[in-house]
Amino acid sequence: MGLPTYGTMGVDWEERVSFDRLRRERLARLTAELARSELGALLCFDMYNIRYVTSTTIGEWARDKLSRFALLPRGGEPVMWDFGSAARHHQLYCPWLGERSRAGISLLRGAMTPEMGRAEDLARKIRRELEIRGLHRAPLGVDVVELPVLAALRGEGLEVVDGQQLMQTVRRIKTRDEIILLNTAAMMVDAAYDELYRALRPGIRENQLVGIAAKALYDLGSEDVEAVNAIAGERCNPHPHVFSDRALRPGDPAYFDILHSYMGYRTCYYRTFAVGSASPAMVDAYTRCRELLDQAIAIVKPGVTTADIVSLWPRAQEFGFPDEESCFGLQYGHGVGLSIWEQPVMSRLVSLEHPVTLEPGMVFALENFWPAADGWSAARIEEEVLVTETGHEILTRFPAETLLVAGTRYWTAAGPLSATRDLDPTTGPGPA
Repeated sequence: MGLPTYGTMGVDWEERVSFDRLRRERLARLTAELARSELGALLCFDMYNIRYVTSTTIGEWARDKLSRFALLPRGGEPVMWDFGSAARHHQLYCPWLGERSRAGISLLRGAMTPEMGRAEDLARKIRRELEIRGLHRAPLGVDVVELPVLAALRGEGLEVVDGQQLMQTVRRIKTRDEIILLNTAAMMVDAAYDELYRALRPGIRENQLVGIAAKALYDLGSEDVEAVNAIAGERCNPHPHVFSDRALRPGDPAYFDILHSYMGYRTCYYRTFAVGSASPAMVDAYTRCRELLDQAIAIVKPGVTTADIVSLWPRAQEFGFPDEESCFGLQYGHGVGLSIWEQPVMSRLVSLEHPVTLEPGMVFALENFWPAADGWSAARIEEEVLVTETGHEILTRFPAETLLVAGTRYWTAAGPLSATRDLDPTTGPGPA
């Protein structure tokens, strides 16, 4: 394997992640792309984009509140507005920002009512910065925005256009340090899956398994466990995308999707197990799911397109759905970086007509689903893939070549229900 796995600390005796280089290279990529665009500046409210632009964060509690904002003017340095105390912290501890870190607040997703005037205050701040640089007549790219803020920006005479595509284009290709951080985040999930495999048994509940995975990740240094989707038994088909308090039973399929962040860089990483034993229908479904995934991974290299990948996957009607929109996300690929869904997106819904060419430095997840013939079991497997100069490398390493059976092992008079392990036949029928 060409990509090394480091520890999570910085050291002076080995070159690991250089956070100074990470900051410089991210901003340089964005500055260059902004210069090639028609935009005079880029205004960001999206937490992931703000981290890319400013190398600041104030915790995942702020991710969905649109409370902070950052401006990158063409040819200039980023300006950041944040909670007052956080802005002061950035001045003291983020020398790459210094006095360009300022106190400012938006609408907190409507918690600030219109008469408070926060939208107008924000718009005046932005226009002032643009006027100073002679950029107020050029289009202003904005990634996401609340409607009152959009109206206030336009009220200041600013032409507001979509800036999210520029950000997505920049973030599509990862730098060396971004790839190391993504690989480290995947390593942590490898360990979390080992804990889950050991814990799976009849009687344990999905929510308990979520807690086990979350603890493993936080103990290893995760800064945010965004989600652990724990799905078992008949909940596997159709896929509900949320865990419950259901207790696992012998013979259940159980699949998990673990999404967490290490230094901002995330994972999207499915694995499927069987509890105690695996039915022939479940084994067949897993085998088919694995085949679909392996066929796609096998062709990944520079120059291949997203259309080439999705053309290997079955049509929606082949696994029980009326159209591609109805099964979106089940035979799927997506970029992974500071957020879990980045470019390129791979789906038969869009990729056949709008292909994207793979390039070195792309990191994306390929995930597949296949329903079992019993009508309720299903398999879900996902791998994160780095496109290299000559091919690809897989970041996600917890074993998934065959279906793993975890927990208590059950026997019949003819022998074990699952032949995935070597068991002592002298134990006879009943629990091993």
